[in-house]
Amino acid sequence: MSETEQKKPKSGWVNLAVDYGPLLVFFLVYRYYKPDGDDAAGEIFAVVRSTGAFIVASLIALAVSKLRLGKISPMLWLSTVLIVGFGALTIYFQDERFIQWKPTLIYVGFGVALLAGFARGKALLKVLLEAAFEGLSDEGWLKLSRNWGLFFLFLAVLNTGLMYALSFEDWLAAKLWLFLPLSFLFTFTQLPMLMRHGLDVGDKKEVIENPPTE
Repeated sequence: MSETEQKKPKSGWVNLAVDYGPLLVFFLVYRYYKPDGDDAAGEIFAVVRSTGAFIVASLIALAVSKLRLGKISPMLWLSTVLIVGFGALTIYFQDERFIQWKPTLIYVGFGVALLAGFARGKALLKVLLEAAFEGLSDEGWLKLSRNWGLFFLFLAVLNTGLMYALSFEDWLAAKLWLFLPLSFLFTFTQLPMLMRHGLDVGDKKEVIENPPTE
């Protein structure tokens, strides 16, 4: 069997489902169990149930990535491990702060790693994504790694600030309706730079469908 035949077909909707499906499940399950009024016990119950659903959905996304896309990127592996770990702590201690800190830690980790790689002349983003954007030069990958490293640090600061400024429900809504649009918008802003560094026009869709995510 040839290398071409062995490759799994690309699927934009599968990429989106793998990257963002678990977060959507987290949000919807929390909204379903969220108590009316001021009910501390009911709030904890909703957090525990939605966190459990988040863990299960993340593990399913991992399996779907392997079965449908033929790979699991290092970024997805790490994100899933942290979701399971911090989610388990949230459930055990019945404290939502653990799952809220998970994005900050992964943003800082990715940001520092990408910027450290940039300082050493290595485009670690290519390794984390396991992506190959046709025609993109090494310099283009290096600049993309630097830019995403800075953006990840910005997201870390933003997530931490919103944790303390918003209720859990509003923070969770922000993860879905603020962070995701920001990530897509940032991805769009990178296209002109990538085109200048040799990105094939036909690969623009792949760049948009495969932004780094937590």
